[in-house]
Amino acid sequence: MSRRSSRPGRGSAPALTDISPCPCGLPATYGECCGRFHSGEATAPTAELLMRSRYSAFVAHNEAYLLRTWHPSTRPRHLEIDPGMQWTRLEILDTEEGSPFHSSGTVTFRARFRHHGKRGALHERSRFERHGGAWVYVDGEFLD
Repeated sequence: MSRRSSRPGRGSAPALTDISPCPCGLPATYGECCGRFHSGEATAPTAELLMRSRYSAFVAHNEAYLLRTWHPSTRPRHLEIDPGMQWTRLEILDTEEGSPFHSSGTVTFRARFRHHGKRGALHERSRFERHGGAWVYVDGEFLD
């Protein structure tokens, strides 16, 4: 049986199953990669894997996961994902610290998208910290 990460009728979010290619770009299925983090079966062991899983959550319109992996001091009360936004590719450009042995780290990335048919890219340096033993997103600085 496969899990669906997106709900029917939620904009243009793709229906991801355990055997779908993972949107984060790693050569694994969604179930073996980001899906296990989204389901709560596992937590991301590094800041980069958390970044990749959060990107996949944006692809899947998984607001609950995004909020759950956001630091409580910077987390918004609500999150609404624009149904016109289609994330198409993630490029990890740099990582600093963020290993299983660190308590903080940064990940610089470029996420490509289409918004109502227009192409664009988000270039950000994101900060991550461990909170309660798990990696969480703190904030980001837009680049370019």
